[in-house]
Amino acid sequence: MRIHHLNCGSLRRIPLLGSGAQGELAAVCHCLLVETDTDGLILVDTGLGTADVRDAERSLGPDWVAYARPALDPGESALHQIVRLGYAPQDVRHIVLTHLHRDHTGGLPDFPHARVHVHPDELRAATDRTAPHHRHTLGGFMHAHRAHQPLLTPAVCGDGGAQWFGFGGVARPRGLASEVLLVPLPGHSAGHAGVAVRDGGSGRWLLHAGDAYMYHGEIDATPPVPHPAFVPVQQGAQTDGEAATTALDRLRTLRRDHADEVSVFSAHDPWEFAALAG
Repeated sequence: MRIHHLNCGSLRRIPLLGSGAQGELAAVCHCLLVETDTDGLILVDTGLGTADVRDAERSLGPDWVAYARPALDPGESALHQIVRLGYAPQDVRHIVLTHLHRDHTGGLPDFPHARVHVHPDELRAATDRTAPHHRHTLGGFMHAHRAHQPLLTPAVCGDGGAQWFGFGGVARPRGLASEVLLVPLPGHSAGHAGVAVRDGGSGRWLLHAGDAYMYHGEIDATPPVPHPAFVPVQQGAQTDGEAATTALDRLRTLRRDHADEVSVFSAHDPWEFAALAG
């Protein structure tokens, strides 16, 4: 197994916080490409896709584009990066999503043949038009990203609530032999989940925490330090603030107690991405 860290969409530039901190970096859409012997290529989140780049306001929405300021570089799409690695788009057999917000699902139309795995709570919320999920203008599963009718597949929750480092309700994507898990981290969206991938070589886990936090200061610093550029996104999109706070606290505990076994990172922090991709 080989794991690639991909930035599938540079967004607005943000400064590093802290005493004496200097410089700024563009926020990222951090995705994983997992090469496996048994399951082909697995893509964890998809960032922005080629259709988003061609017509961003139609695909992503003008308000989101004005706020996020995406670079709209076709070379950053998962499709182009996978081709540059020597693979065909059809080699991506599975996509595992942390949640169904637009900056995580934009690449779905580029891989219409792939099976798309989501936590069952997220899929339920996306298809229930009475759920709070549909009242948030920054959230929701964009029509342009689902018009091709992706092969949405709910992951399977283990009997009695499977456990992973103390996290309950862990689900497994159907039909995958590789060690990939969906770890519930609700709050940002109704069924938001981290995606845990075990590196077969080192035995360590990577936990893609999605948008459970957006800046490393939220889990590294005591007390947590959110980034003002991300706070409006977090507050505008989340469906349950109390659940989001609980998920963040549990990630802080995981980082503190199991740093030798698990590497935790978020979807948009450019400093985390630079450390892992470099």
